Amino acid sequence: MSAKKKNFSTMKMLGAQLQAARKAAGYTQQRLADLLKVDVETIASIEQGRRPLLPDLAAKLDKILDTKGMLAAGVAQLPDIDQFPMHAEQYMVHEREAVSLSWYDTLLVPGLLQTESYAYAVFSSRVPAFGDDKLAVMTAGRLKRQEIIHREDPPTLSFVVWEPAVRFPLGGEKVYREQLRHLRKCAEMPGISLQFLPLDRATHAGTAGSFTLMETPDHQHLAYSGSHHGSQLVADPEWVSILTRKYAMLRSQAMTPEKSRGLLDSLLGEQ
Repeated sequence: MSAKKKNFSTMKMLGAQLQAARKAAGYTQQRLADLLKVDVETIASIEQGRRPLLPDLAAKLDKILDTKGMLAAGVAQLPDIDQFPMHAEQYMVHEREAVSLSWYDTLLVPGLLQTESYAYAVFSSRVPAFGDDKLAVMTAGRLKRQEIIHREDPPTLSFVVWEPAVRFPLGGEKVYREQLRHLRKCAEMPGISLQFLPLDRATHAGTAGSFTLMETPDHQHLAYSGSHHGSQLVADPEWVSILTRKYAMLRSQAMTPEKSRGLLDSLLGEQ
């Protein structure tokens, strides 16, 4: 059985356990959702095995349902799926439904704004290298994530990108210019704020690396960061607060959206 099928099977099992524990405790899905301050569809989806139970929610459920750590232990045993590591999969569950995303990137164009050719070049640069099939899967997965921009109720999106990322001709001149044109188009879209952090600043608030902030439909504030050692989904309010303050400072240190569009025009030779 593939890792993905094992993951789905375990999700179904955890969902069944949650449903049994909820009914034993005498709660309806709506009542449990109200106690957790989440949408009732979240509980329904988890119970049906359509959505993974995440560690922070599992810990709260164990406490409310008095399941003595059973659900948290089950989540800890979930195998990694084929395409993404567990923390990245958890992040993308939230990303699909987020009401807002604030994204700071240092070396690359943010994934939600990448063209297909640029995304392919990003994954082609990986060491150890991906095979052709994996490259195709990863590129398709990245483009799939961009569907949130075109949702009926799209999230509010804010991006701060360090200037070297937009000057790096990843993939060659053709791929690079296509990416610049796409960024210029995105910069005009309602609900998207794109700002570049200038290279000539002597200091800025983002020297520790890239991160993303998000707000979920039930108004939970989360953060996500990745590194060579793996990714991390952060729910701890203190750490989310620190990153939120960093992002606010980065926005004040970055070019305005208007000047950022001007930089793109200059790089495209349109000024």
